[in-house]
Amino acid sequence: MKAEIIAVGTELLLGQVVNTNATFLSEELADLGIEVYFHTVVGDNFQRLTEILDLADSRSDLVVLCGGLGPTDDDLTKDAVAAHIQHPLIQDKDGMKKLHSFFEFSRRQMTENNLKQALIIDGGTGIPNPTGLAVGSLVTKNDTSYLLMPGPPGELKPMFVQYVRPLLQKLFPAKEQLVSRVLRFYGIGESQLVTDLKELIDNQTNPTLAPYAKPNEVTLRLTANVSLDENGEALLSAMEKQIMEKVGDYFYGYGDENTLEETTVKLLAAHGKTVAAAESLTAGLFQSMIGNVSGASNVLIGGFVTYSPTMKRELLGIPQELLDEHGVVSEACAKAMAESTLKLTDADLAVSFTGVAGPDELEGQPAGTVWIGLAGKDRETTAAVYHFNRDRQYIRCSAAMKGLDLIRRAVLNKN
Repeated sequence: MKAEIIAVGTELLLGQVVNTNATFLSEELADLGIEVYFHTVVGDNFQRLTEILDLADSRSDLVVLCGGLGPTDDDLTKDAVAAHIQHPLIQDKDGMKKLHSFFEFSRRQMTENNLKQALIIDGGTGIPNPTGLAVGSLVTKNDTSYLLMPGPPGELKPMFVQYVRPLLQKLFPAKEQLVSRVLRFYGIGESQLVTDLKELIDNQTNPTLAPYAKPNEVTLRLTANVSLDENGEALLSAMEKQIMEKVGDYFYGYGDENTLEETTVKLLAAHGKTVAAAESLTAGLFQSMIGNVSGASNVLIGGFVTYSPTMKRELLGIPQELLDEHGVVSEACAKAMAESTLKLTDADLAVSFTGVAGPDELEGQPAGTVWIGLAGKDRETTAAVYHFNRDRQYIRCSAAMKGLDLIRRAVLNKN
């Protein structure tokens, strides 16, 4: 089946509300073997909504509308769909009963416009709203099905999971399924990744391969379209093997939600290692990122924020002579910070950050110049310079991410 999602609401067009429903619905429909071909956002305008329905009717088997089912005059979705398929609106008995019970229990006066929330399209199926009052509905006309759901995610998601999903499974049994896998990479840009995988991308059929650039990293989504009795995971694994042969050195984890800090914390814990940090320009950001991960207390000993030369000298014991000779934005300073942190905390690994977050230069070094040091009980202390760009916050985040990757690689003995 070809499906499309129409999000209704002027607040979406104004940027006042983020359209998270489209993400949720696309994933759920794909899991049911229903492919989403189009996403549309339209304001609370009857004419424009009607025009979108005409277009959707010409190209999709299932049209999913979210939003515009409330009690106010600008909630027009039911009226527009009813007019489009020339079916009247009727009361849903269960929805009306819940509406009256709600106002009786809350001891509030029910205004007449609330009755709109209990209307469904004649000939369709009413869909209960377990967390709200606006009833959903599913109606079919001329081989096109229209699914109407409320806009608030707190109402849409429970409605879909409890009622819509079983209904779609019954009415549109899947003959195929989409199986996906997300690979995450750090240390390689999207353009370089695409270049290295050009042959695979140019010749892709099934599975398909799609890169997505994210701040400081790149993800690859592998998707296989298979019949219900086929092993889609085997197809994905075969493609993943080819990908790893080309760019596997930059791979760090799987999934949409997995992060570099989560991967690093899990690796440290699995190997029984601890980490500490000395941060100048990052000002505690590295430790904060690790601290956001559950289980961080098992691996993060702590560290120092030594933003000024004085704090580098007094907290870490960096000799004034070293700072005078090499400056704070230097290999020597980064190494000394890492080694001192290792000694003071007795961690297994210590990382240091010193550099220029910008926007101004420091010690003649341009913004984005960052030295990161790495010391360990069983390794030689190293430091390397990196040149990050964009704004101040992005530079600081880039430095912290690089530090996480250095720790990850050190645990795996890759650097």
